[in-house]
Formats: sequence, structure tokens, C-alpha cells
Amino acid sequence: MMNEWLKRFANRADGMQASEIRELLKLLDRPDITSFAGGIPDPSLFPTEAFAAAYRDALTGTAAGAALQYSVSEGYLPLRQWLVAHMGRLGVACSTDNILITSGSQQALDYLGKLFIGPQDTVLITRPTYLGALQAFSPYEPRYEYVQPEVGNATPALYAGAAGASRSKLAFAYLTPDFANPTGETISPAGRTRMLDLCNELDMPLVEDAAYEALRYEGVSPPALLALDCRRSGGIDLARTIYCGTFSKTLSPGLRVGWVCAARPVIQKLVLMKQASDLHSPSINQIVMHAVADKYYAEHTRMLRDVYRRRRDVMLAALNEHMPPPVTWTRPDGGMFVWVRLPDGLDGTRLLERAIAEARVAFVPGKAFYADGTGTSTIRLSFSLAEETESKAGIERLARLVRNEYARLNAQAYPGSS
Repeated sequence: MMNEWLKRFANRADGMQASEIRELLKLLDRPDITSFAGGIPDPSLFPTEAFAAAYRDALTGTAAGAALQYSVSEGYLPLRQWLVAHMGRLGVACSTDNILITSGSQQALDYLGKLFIGPQDTVLITRPTYLGALQAFSPYEPRYEYVQPEVGNATPALYAGAAGASRSKLAFAYLTPDFANPTGETISPAGRTRMLDLCNELDMPLVEDAAYEALRYEGVSPPALLALDCRRSGGIDLARTIYCGTFSKTLSPGLRVGWVCAARPVIQKLVLMKQASDLHSPSINQIVMHAVADKYYAEHTRMLRDVYRRRRDVMLAALNEHMPPPVTWTRPDGGMFVWVRLPDGLDGTRLLERAIAEARVAFVPGKAFYADGTGTSTIRLSFSLAEETESKAGIERLARLVRNEYARLNAQAYPGSS
């Protein structure tokens, strides 16, 4: 019967692929492995006492009824009101009608794929791009085109022509403008303007994935794409940008609380999807998240920035000290990731097998972040989990392996040389 099931699945099931990152997270339980793999927060930094107190309060007396009951699909009103103020601090004037609470921003990406993408419709993405976005969008059978915000895109006519040739529409552009997963890079103000201009000319939505926005360690934050769009268009209900936010990288990923901020017609459609999908995100988690965010968000994110800044600096210093010259890497101003480009011919997936077995180090092969299957000579390193001493030693072991593999490649290419 195993093979019989395969022919019964809808065509979109062919686009569902296992996440290499989810599999690598299993390595976190092995104490002998230094993990630079999962881009996840350090659990030792969670505000556990604040959450424990908030859960006790939520389950005390008459408040327990609301915490354990069904609720509206839009989300817990006080949390949406807090988010209205939060978005205001980012330069986005909005109301609670512009906010939907989702089960993490990953659910938002899935809903947006379902709302906008038809078979063979065009989605504009960077190369590489966030693996979770590819997993969310691909079951809806899009075709991907690539954008380069910093160096200039293809002309709008070329994008429109390619979509027309495939008899599809332009669904949306997807960007992680701040400390992108996987590269750690941030789109400049000029690049943001260029992308807004492109989407305006093509008359297509722009999805802004702002998962790492709060984790800036140096420099000045460029305006959010939605903030820029609101200024240009005359307000959020006239803007084409759809903002996806989350508490997963700041307060807790386990509570699965994210949000979408967008024009009311978009939110109204997403609310209908929410009703059909899971009715609403868990009431108690929303109540508790509001209580903790309201009291501790600013203080807690300041602490995270201090800790993660030190870990980033240790990783960058170790890479600079130990990696052989052909290897290059990004130097992010925030977020959780460093993107490493290996010498041509050195495969990140094969390197991972040896890294786990010989160097006791885990990372994510870069190929997972390319919709077209390229990027084999890249890897993603996350600095959020490993303590400074462990990180330095792990990078040194990884660099030794890379150096040995690079020497082996050269020996194969130039036999008899020494």
C-alpha cells in the first residue's frame, strides 16, 4: 500500500520536501557535537520566569476562562494593540484591523502562498533565500525568478515577459531585508527603494519577512519596507507590502506567535484562511505573550543583542584566524547567521558528513537555500547557540577539515605537484 498512496496525493504534494535544518536539529541532543546548524535562539536566554508568572496569572480565577476558550481568528485584542504600537515604532501607522496573529511567521508564509500563488505563477526571490519560504511556497507550484536588490534587477518588462510566456501572473516578491536567513546580509536603503519601484511597476505585492529585525548589533537600521511603502503610497491600506513578524527569535519560538501587518483587504482574506485552518492561534499563548512582551520586550531584546553580538564577534574572529584564504564569508550587522563560500569543487553536503564524523561540528549545507539546486559550495553557520569558547574551538576544527579537503582537491587537480 505504500506505493499506492503516492498516486493518490494531489500534485502539490510533489513540492513538499523535508527540511535539512529540521533533521540537523536532532544533533542538538548530542553533547559531543558543536552545532552551528539550527538558526534558533539559545534556550538558556528565554525569559522563563516571566513566562511562568504570566501563565499562572492567565490560569487564575475568571481569567482562566478566556485563556482556555475559543477566541476570534484575528487574535487576542490586547496583543494586537501592542503590535499596533510596535509597528508604529517601526514607522508604520496602522490599526488592529491591519494585524492578524498567526502561529509563527511560518504560518503567515504558507497562507500568503495559498492566497496569491496559482500553478506556474511567478514568485520573485533572492538567490539564496530562506528555506522555510521555499517550503511554504513550493506546494502551490510557482515558478521562481531571481532578484538582486543591491546590484539591480532585470527590467520589469523582462519579468513580465517571462511570466507571460509561461501564461502565469506575477504573484509577489519575497524578501528578508534585515540580516537575511541564510546570508546574514541586509538590504541597503537604495536596494529597498529599487525593490519597491520594481513591485510598483509590475503591480505586484511585496512580502517582507522581518524575523530578525530586532537583532541589530551595530549600525543604523534602514526603514522597514512597509514603512517606506506607506510613505510613498499614502498609508497602509494603499500599500502593497505585507509585513510578517514573529516573537520566535526574541521571546520564544515554542509559543508559536507571529503576526501579519498589511492592508485590510489582505488581512480580511487571511482571517478567512485562519478560520478554515486552525480557527485561531492558542488563546493562552497569545495572552501570555502579550503579558511578557508588554513588560519585558525592550529589556530582553537589549540583553539578546549584547549576547549574540559577542558570539558573532567570536565566530568572525575565529574564521579570520583559521580559515584558509580561498574561503570567504559575510560579516553581518545582526541576526544569527554567517554565510560561507567554499572553494569551487568543495561540496557542502559531503563536507557536512565528514564534519560531523571527524570535526564534531554541524552546519547547514547551502544548497538547501537555492530553489534551482545550485549553491553546492556554500554553507550556513549560526552563532546563536554555541558559547564563545565552544564556538572558537568548533570553527578551528571545521577550518582544519576545510583546509585538508581543499588540499585534497588541489592534489587531484594537479597530481605530482607539492
